[in-house]
Amino acid sequence: MLNNKSVLITGGTGSFGKQFIQTILVRYPDVKKIIIYSRDELKQFELKQLYPQSDYPQLRFFIGDVRDRERMVQACEEVDVIIHAAAIKQVDTAEYNPTECIRTNIDGAENVINAALKCGVNNVVALSTDKACAPINLYGATKLASDKLFTAANNIKGSRDLKFSVVRYGNVMGSRGSVIPFFLKKRHEGVLPITHEDMTRFNISLQDGVDMVMYALENHLGGEIFVPKIPSYKILDVAKAVAPDCEVKVIGVRPGEKLHEEMITDTDSLNTIDLGHYYAILPSVSHTHTEQEYMTHHKAEKVPFGFKYNSGTNEQWESVDSLREKIKQYIDPNFTVATKQ
Repeated sequence: MLNNKSVLITGGTGSFGKQFIQTILVRYPDVKKIIIYSRDELKQFELKQLYPQSDYPQLRFFIGDVRDRERMVQACEEVDVIIHAAAIKQVDTAEYNPTECIRTNIDGAENVINAALKCGVNNVVALSTDKACAPINLYGATKLASDKLFTAANNIKGSRDLKFSVVRYGNVMGSRGSVIPFFLKKRHEGVLPITHEDMTRFNISLQDGVDMVMYALENHLGGEIFVPKIPSYKILDVAKAVAPDCEVKVIGVRPGEKLHEEMITDTDSLNTIDLGHYYAILPSVSHTHTEQEYMTHHKAEKVPFGFKYNSGTNEQWESVDSLREKIKQYIDPNFTVATKQ
């Protein structure tokens, strides 16, 4: 699929980008070019140490910001595939710096779309978040707007051989700023701060997120928002998995935070199909494909009327034991359960 192709990854020095690069190099040894596009010079320098030019001549490191339309077009010259992972992601950061979040997450998305249209790109997959579903914070609202821009872009592609789609998933296990690394760092203090005893979240590994993007690239018609079928966890179970003897201190739900995360609302279900391992929310307005064409292409069925998908009513759950196994598998192979000193 990606052999002899040029791939550009915005936000390519982040957790997802690094895992995606590693996956491409293993699965597609004949990839023509991987362009790592990000604005952080230090992170690019650190990534270059892992992939020296002498051993990985197919890698290109572009300093640039998705806000910069001209630079985005320059980076997309002769590119076949764009994976758009760049975003301002921290809820509190977005609330305090709303204009900056809008410029990156919405204006940046528009710049990616325009660069793809201008440069003859064939496939674009944008990363979204469960917070874009019925958003209650600015970060989620900007990602919802971004999702709408990407899905609607299929209606303005004209005769171009170009498809835009989105993947939406929940908390990535072990990603920077997520709860498990935070608990692992705090457990030696003997107290784990949690926001609410009933809080739940979806859980996905970094590799599963990468595999989902690969699936979208290989199977999308354009316009879909792909949603994975993944387990949930209870925040108290995460605390028990990491440090069962630690005290738990309830600090209250933070501004802009939900008790349970959603990925498909009952209103979304009117346009949602079941693909087996994934769901796909279809565009409400599409001038490229009918609902039946999507269903036939994906060999899918419509979800039941009134269906909704959130972390609190999910049918799949992580246990304390399964969380411990995954921490060891995905985050720290030397992980052991902490006890009070």
